[in-house]
Amino acid sequence: MKRLARVVGTVLAALIAIAIALPLFIDANQFRPRLEAELGKALGRDVKLGDLKLSIWSVAVTAEDVSISDDPQFSHRPFLTAKSLAAGVDLKELVFSKKLVVTAIEVQQPEIALLQAASGAWNFSSLGVKSAQPTAAAAPSDSAPPPDLSVQSLKVVNGRIALQRGGTSKPQSLEKVNLEVKDFAAHASFPFSFSAAMQGGGDVTLTGKAGPLAIDNAMQDVAATPFSADLKVNKLDLVRTGFAPVATGLAGIVSIHGTLASEQNKYDLQGDIQAGQLQLAKNGTPAKAPVGFHFALRHDAATHAGSLSRGDVLIGKSKASLTGTYKLEAAQTILNMKLAAPSMEVQELAEILPALAVELPRGASLQGGTLTANLTVAGPVDKLDIQGPVAVKGTQLANFDLGSKMTNAAKLAGIRMGPNTDFEYISVDAHANPQGIDLQNISVVAPDLGEISGAGTISPANLLDFKMRAKLKGSGVLSPLASNVPFSIQGPAADPKFIPDMKGLAGEKLKTLTAAPADVGKAAGGILNVFKKKSN
Repeated sequence: MKRLARVVGTVLAALIAIAIALPLFIDANQFRPRLEAELGKALGRDVKLGDLKLSIWSVAVTAEDVSISDDPQFSHRPFLTAKSLAAGVDLKELVFSKKLVVTAIEVQQPEIALLQAASGAWNFSSLGVKSAQPTAAAAPSDSAPPPDLSVQSLKVVNGRIALQRGGTSKPQSLEKVNLEVKDFAAHASFPFSFSAAMQGGGDVTLTGKAGPLAIDNAMQDVAATPFSADLKVNKLDLVRTGFAPVATGLAGIVSIHGTLASEQNKYDLQGDIQAGQLQLAKNGTPAKAPVGFHFALRHDAATHAGSLSRGDVLIGKSKASLTGTYKLEAAQTILNMKLAAPSMEVQELAEILPALAVELPRGASLQGGTLTANLTVAGPVDKLDIQGPVAVKGTQLANFDLGSKMTNAAKLAGIRMGPNTDFEYISVDAHANPQGIDLQNISVVAPDLGEISGAGTISPANLLDFKMRAKLKGSGVLSPLASNVPFSIQGPAADPKFIPDMKGLAGEKLKTLTAAPADVGKAAGGILNVFKKKSN
């Protein structure tokens, strides 16, 4: 037994001695031209490696100061630089045949520049394309051209990606980038996982399968490589990350859970979005309630356009449907969509009015009722043109007495005023664009007041300019005078001013009164009493 232990100990000591001595006898730098050539051939780019070191303990060759060139049509600066690259090797082949057989690659702390041209093409599209000829050191002349790279494990650890899309001036940045690929081969499918943190707020993960690489077909575009993955985006800040330029007025914190798949340069994305602190207009403020979005979208990378086949907008228990098409043009997204809201709860919609820069009179709130709308949504995202009919049934504007705003006319009609205003029905043809909101064919039925009609505008600063008519109902002796009262609404939406056109009213009613001379004195006395009370 002691003899056996002595033998085992001697063998272990010898192995350790060999492991320590091997780096002294094998200069890893002799493999640099070969490794640069193989990587360059596989990637179709120049690959430069710094000093190589052999680590027997990890069975790897480590290279310092790694550099991979970019597509010269995009940039003459490196596509990737890294602090170090570790290539796992077959130790048996290395020791006995002095052949470098790479089994794994791990890139530490790389800096990667992803660039997209205005045409939509990416600088990584030509990676691995056969027609690309690297200018890196050539393979030894006594060997055949190196085969396509295939490794058991490919890792990117703690990297950073600068992402600059076509037509944008400010790049987006992904930090803490980690990518792991198992059993990678250019001509086969392989599993992968990807994670990164967005500079500005949020993180993203993708887990799925990709491949084979689209480098042998007519497209020769690695960006067209098919893949399918689960997608998770957590608390992405739309503005701070640069996904929503300030000029669009869009803002919010977004989380996405869904699936993403591609085939022949067409991408299918579906899932759920939860948006908090959502803002949808330049002068808006964050919505008071979260907004959900259940969607299915297809994007064609070749045409830079796509379609939204399903877009359920969820606000509380209320749901609207947004469907249609879009097109990417330079830095703009052009929409051509329809928004259908068959029956949404007004009180829940009121929670997102601030996000749309819609103001209610100060202190007032909407209570109850339903809204129906059929709107077209067209144009660039930052200059949308929205129009269509909108109708509201059975709602109340609490803490707002419309009758008191129309004091003279209400007194003429003998209407009793109260703290709230109930609306049986409101309909309007709305048209909103960057110049403001134009409301035509306004029709309002208020049970305690009567019927109101007219048209007007709301400026981007929420200033009102409306010309209206009211057919007031009441029991006062002068109620016939208030059967068609002209008035205007002016001032800020938070504090609107209702200005009855009493001069116009008098002119319209003069003929009616003179047709019954006996009533003139009685009517005139009533009018004088109204204005006397006002002056007091």
